[in-house]
Amino acid sequence: MTSDGVEASWEDSPCGLVVATMDGRIIRVNATLARWLGYEREALRGKSFDELLTVPMPREDALSGVPVDLVTADGGVLPVFLAANVAADGRGMRNIAVLEAAGRRSWERDVVAAGARAQDENQRVRVFAETLRRSLLPPLLSPPPGLDAVDYYFAASTDDIGGDFYDLFPLSRATWGFFLGDVAGKGVEAAVISGLTRYTLRAAAVYDDDPEQVLTNVNTVLSQELKGERNRFCTLIYGRITSAGKGFRVELASGGHPPPLVLRADGTAHYVDVTGGHAAGLSANPHFVSAQLDLDRGDTLMLYTDGLTEAGTGIGNERYDDEGALLRFVEAQAPSSASSIVEAIHGLLESLGPGVEDDTAVLAFGVPRDG
Repeated sequence: MTSDGVEASWEDSPCGLVVATMDGRIIRVNATLARWLGYEREALRGKSFDELLTVPMPREDALSGVPVDLVTADGGVLPVFLAANVAADGRGMRNIAVLEAAGRRSWERDVVAAGARAQDENQRVRVFAETLRRSLLPPLLSPPPGLDAVDYYFAASTDDIGGDFYDLFPLSRATWGFFLGDVAGKGVEAAVISGLTRYTLRAAAVYDDDPEQVLTNVNTVLSQELKGERNRFCTLIYGRITSAGKGFRVELASGGHPPPLVLRADGTAHYVDVTGGHAAGLSANPHFVSAQLDLDRGDTLMLYTDGLTEAGTGIGNERYDDEGALLRFVEAQAPSSASSIVEAIHGLLESLGPGVEDDTAVLAFGVPRDG
């Protein structure tokens, strides 16, 4: 990329970018942030970044996904997430990334409004649960050209909500991010943690290219939010998709989540080896596991939550996947498109009936055989 191209990428980045001294004096901002705030850029040069905040910015060397409000030129308030680190070149400067958080604030208002409507009546409870559930899921998946993406959400109850969530979104012209996760527990508390995790993942994904580091940043935020509460954690997978020849390269990291499955064009199927990772929010020093794989024409990658694998079979305390039933089921479907395998999983969940006691999310990416 030419120097002009690099400069254009800085100026038109999807997030606000700031270079500041260690004490917070602004050296440079990009056009995106200046436009959001309604300032001429020269008016921001030399100003303390704290003057733009309703509360002072934390002084840690590294920040990720910190929710704050910025004050605009006309006195308005812009909700954002902040990420920051110390420049690696030793010149004593800080890099700050600013990501709009209006979506999260809107989500929080929707939750409050839905709660006010719920009251004690069964119908209102169902409306409340459905509003929360929809707020955690993307209205539309945005796959890269040449890749099919299909999702499915199985609600185990009409009047309660699990903590399952997922998304697929562009990070640049060449790279897409995706995630799928499951917060322990049910109800409003699980939904709130799911929402926090979802928006933190979005912010961390913009700021860092390494999937394991993205999960580390999410773990930091969740650990601060959960404050060591027992049985409050989140299993999740985060990954990046880039075009590679006639297919796609997938880089992903897992935090204690069931491993994804790959259905190959030759009719085989296998798990992606990401076992051994820790769920986010459990430890200040977590261990995450990463993997890379290529999806060629006719290949499909499927992610899912444990509502499927832990569903009861009706035979004592036996769970569906205790003896490897899921892999055998998927092998019987291979090769399969993204839509076909999701439809098959839908049918499987329906067949398990009341044995499915927890919500289940399914997300599949497939490269069409015809390219």
